[in-house]
Amino acid sequence: MLFSPCRNFSVIAACLAAFLLSTATGAEVADFLNPVHGYSTRPPQDRFTRLKTELDAGRIVLDASSEKAFLMSVLGALEVPVSSQMFAYSAISLQSRRISPSNPRAIFFNDDTYVAWVPGGQIEIAALDPDLGCIFYLLDPPKAGQRPQAARSDRCMNCHAGPSTHRVPGLVVESVVPSITGGGVSAFRREQSGHGIPFELRFGGWHVTGAAAFAKHHGNVVLEFPNAVRRERVIQPGELFDLARYPVATSDLLAHLLHEHQVGAVNRLVEATYLARACLNGSQPPALDAPSPELDALARNVVRYLLFADEVALPAAGVAGDPAFKAAFLSTRKAATIGASLRDLDLRTRLLRHRCSYMIYSPAFTGLPAPLKQRVYRLLDRALSEPSPEAEYAYLPAAEKRTIRTILRETLPDLGAAWRR
Repeated sequence: MLFSPCRNFSVIAACLAAFLLSTATGAEVADFLNPVHGYSTRPPQDRFTRLKTELDAGRIVLDASSEKAFLMSVLGALEVPVSSQMFAYSAISLQSRRISPSNPRAIFFNDDTYVAWVPGGQIEIAALDPDLGCIFYLLDPPKAGQRPQAARSDRCMNCHAGPSTHRVPGLVVESVVPSITGGGVSAFRREQSGHGIPFELRFGGWHVTGAAAFAKHHGNVVLEFPNAVRRERVIQPGELFDLARYPVATSDLLAHLLHEHQVGAVNRLVEATYLARACLNGSQPPALDAPSPELDALARNVVRYLLFADEVALPAAGVAGDPAFKAAFLSTRKAATIGASLRDLDLRTRLLRHRCSYMIYSPAFTGLPAPLKQRVYRLLDRALSEPSPEAEYAYLPAAEKRTIRTILRETLPDLGAAWRR
């Protein structure tokens, strides 16, 4: 569905109705092909585009001595930690014919770049552009004496700008329990992402390590059919493949949990950007304070997610997390003068100690259109006030609100005068 410019209240109301319907039903409400977005015409500003420029100019040289060395060289150049590795063995990507429990796909990520690799195949990259959302690339395996060849991929849009992401360029996380050959058999959730997904619906088709406290999930499971009888089989990483082919031996639970949170943030923020831009099209210049129920609804959706309003509680035993991945994750923390950061982990009952997403620093957030971003900031201000007039944020204790306010005030330069008090 294409959005028309919101030039009067009736159109705004129609936009709002469509948005609320999409939230309830998963309907497609935005179209990345709408020329107002310029997805195919604007020069991208994502991290991999910048790296590609350096590679093409010969200013950066990657290690092409082996597949594994090449992958690790790419990850290093993109500042993506190898410890973020997660194994996916359901055959649901462009390279599905290569993927199986015997040859899983490894996925790595930081806050703005996602890298996937299956042995014997291409490297797939999704990188966040502040205006355009996810830009997708395929990087060919190294060839002796040649520079790596990377190309922007349109084929990825079939899934990454389809119903699962409401027709905007986003990320897809599915839970599909495959057969022993990798083909999907049972799907437990689609078109949903984020920290509100119940754990019993997660991890289908993925290996998960360090998850002993999680009694119910679909990770590490394949389906077999001996004598035409369906049977679940639990497999462990390395049982059907050689772990030495991959950078590390883990598919850590904490990486899965943070990845799920990030995917939910990216998809909501990119969709909000596209919906807001289509709605504001025709406003010259867009008025920051003009009444807009549609933008107000988008801002509320963003703020609820940023403040973990619907987060599923962790099991009673909590989460340990792989030490290498925890160290990598914390290495980019932005600390306030009180020493606190939005990346500080809790891992006892919830993911983060201070429940405001560190994805507020990501390109997906910084690219929000100004009229929408200002509404988000104003709503954050109200949600974090003491006492909050917003009853839906009463789950945040006063001390936690004060800490989050301090962190945001000191680490986000464009909050505005209302946040300087």
